[in-house]
Amino acid sequence: MTTRQRDIIELIHSEVKPALGCTEPIAVALAVAKATEIIMENCPGECPDGWRRRADFKIDVDVSANILKNGMGVGIPGTGMVGIPIAAALGAVCGVSSLGLEVLSSPSEEDIIRAKRLVEAKAIRVSVADTEHLLYVKATVFLEGAHASAEVNPYAYAVIEDNHDRIVETSFADKILMSSESAAASADTGGKDYGLTVEEIYRFALEMPFEDISFILEDRVLNLALAKEGLSGDYGLKVGKAIRENQREVFGDDFLSFAMGMTAAASDARMAGCTLPAMSNSGSGNQGITVSMPVIAYAIKYGIDDERLARALILSNLVAIHIKSFLGRLSALCGCVVASTGSACGIVYLEGGGLEEVSSAIQNMAGNITGMLCDGAKVGCAMKVASGVSCAVQSAVLALRGTCIPSTDGIIEDDVEKTIRNVGKIGSAGMKATDRMILDIMLCK
Repeated sequence: MTTRQRDIIELIHSEVKPALGCTEPIAVALAVAKATEIIMENCPGECPDGWRRRADFKIDVDVSANILKNGMGVGIPGTGMVGIPIAAALGAVCGVSSLGLEVLSSPSEEDIIRAKRLVEAKAIRVSVADTEHLLYVKATVFLEGAHASAEVNPYAYAVIEDNHDRIVETSFADKILMSSESAAASADTGGKDYGLTVEEIYRFALEMPFEDISFILEDRVLNLALAKEGLSGDYGLKVGKAIRENQREVFGDDFLSFAMGMTAAASDARMAGCTLPAMSNSGSGNQGITVSMPVIAYAIKYGIDDERLARALILSNLVAIHIKSFLGRLSALCGCVVASTGSACGIVYLEGGGLEEVSSAIQNMAGNITGMLCDGAKVGCAMKVASGVSCAVQSAVLALRGTCIPSTDGIIEDDVEKTIRNVGKIGSAGMKATDRMILDIMLCK
């Protein structure tokens, strides 16, 4: 394996990983869990068993506007509740920071009851931080009441920036324990410019030995389990379930409706607080679902072997990572625009298309779905996911027929890389005012 191939494998591992629950409130839970663990580590003597479940916490959470937007209306796994306060409370009561985006993987019923009581007692304060970072969380945890000690100043904080699981600073009792200078070397993979191109991604997906990329099949394990859960339960708006149950009457028993239903069902479950993890992409579980489930659905429907599926998933995930690098972690552009573009490429590959057809699928997606707004994470995201899958299949079919939106159309350029950069400019710079207006509308409801 060359150094460059090793770097790309490292990039995939850093951007495609399990996440339990919507990653914005989960980032809050992670910061709170880390701050709480710092208090535990600095308690005089040993903290008794169950201490966190009984402690009187006060928690201040300062977040960027985009974190607030994506954390307001999304379900928190296992709680039946939505929003940042319950995520923060669970982070204090039972969060394990070493688990990263799976920080809330094993709450007990007692943990959930205690967290809900903290929310009811208004022990969690959430406010918008004055920061230029689109992804920012500062969680300050105070220990009060009988569990506080006169011997120490019982409060700590943890700060997350730029990546959902990138803790850049921690402090206890006014003493900085770790700063971004010491964290940057090990934690800042998201800010590294890998200089990818669609052509390099395509070559990598086709040429890497299967044993070096077979790890990506974990995508199928996690996201297919979420899809099946969404179909068997009554989650959110039940978008996926509605599509699958109305195939003959409305949608037809074809691949398009199958892919839409399976992908939307996984999003239904995740956004409504299902306790199963998703395999995320670029810090988003919904993006991870959308970039992979249409490809997985194709493999199921047409009996694709594991090696071809793995190559298709590598292609789809890397295309999404590549496009997302020009948008930033959070923006006013819906993430399914990026993720469904990746899945369109994976479908093209499985249908026998080459680099030209993959590039055409990206161009077709950019000329079709660019502009879909992100108005926060919520159960309604499943409808946007279904729309993204529909556009992905349409764009792939057209590309395979030799149809590509020409450069005379809008934001499309002859060079697919320039088109990708145009999409990035629209989402990261052009829609800043839109992002602010969306948040204002959400906060004033």
